[in-house]
Amino acid sequence: MIGASTITDKSDNWDDRGMTRTDGYLLDNRQTEAAEHFGAFAALFDPTTFRHLEALGVGSGWRCWEVGAGGTSVVSWLAKKVGRTGHVVATGTDTSRLAPAARPPVEVRVHDLGAEEPPGEGFDLVHARLALVHVADRAGALRSMVQALRPGGRMLVEDADPALQPLLCPDEYGPEQQLANRLRHGFRRLLADRGTELPCGRVLPRLLREAGLTRVHADAYFPVASPACAALESVTIRQIRDQLVTAGLATDQDIDRHLANVTSGALDLTTAPMISAWGRKQ
Repeated sequence: MIGASTITDKSDNWDDRGMTRTDGYLLDNRQTEAAEHFGAFAALFDPTTFRHLEALGVGSGWRCWEVGAGGTSVVSWLAKKVGRTGHVVATGTDTSRLAPAARPPVEVRVHDLGAEEPPGEGFDLVHARLALVHVADRAGALRSMVQALRPGGRMLVEDADPALQPLLCPDEYGPEQQLANRLRHGFRRLLADRGTELPCGRVLPRLLREAGLTRVHADAYFPVASPACAALESVTIRQIRDQLVTAGLATDQDIDRHLANVTSGALDLTTAPMISAWGRKQ
């Protein structure tokens, strides 16, 4: 397992947006499995995201920027919270999956975080999940996001860190677990070949402080043996199957055996830690 979106995964399964260029996202919004991927990803990570957003006080009338949105779950949650008097700007390089959410108070815009100015200013909240992992100038992107906040505005940035926990099965006690971890290693190789910076989540607190935010805090979510982990693993492996085989990282027989093992429920699967960091603009 990163979009996501966001890892967008936004990923060890982490990108919840995804494109298949060798210099772009590994998981593609246009694949038939994309909707299933977004659903599994949301089931696994939305509760943590919503808990943090609740703690930041998101409410009626707030102006929010959802950065790098892939699926609709977070956008729709924010829309309910801000109500008719609020506004949610949802941006991404591929907004094809956001159409169901594109009605007031939601505005959907195509936007490249790494290359364009913010889509507005004076936001009460800026949230990004798995949006920074594919941006070359991560610090610059964060400064742009901070620029878009009003004084006193809040920012929540969430990203995975597969290097902190690189295994799919931490309890590697048999051949099924060994195969799972070998395929996980192959996935990370594919991500690295596309320029994905895997040690991302751990640097977020420092980058938020360097971008000028105060009251910076962070925590991590690390699920173990969750059915949602199995669902996310299954759809992700099916999405990257051809790439794994073409790169010589696995055979079709390996993948068929692994998918059967995942379906059996006998594997205790996990993901890389999802690190959430938040702070305020002075």
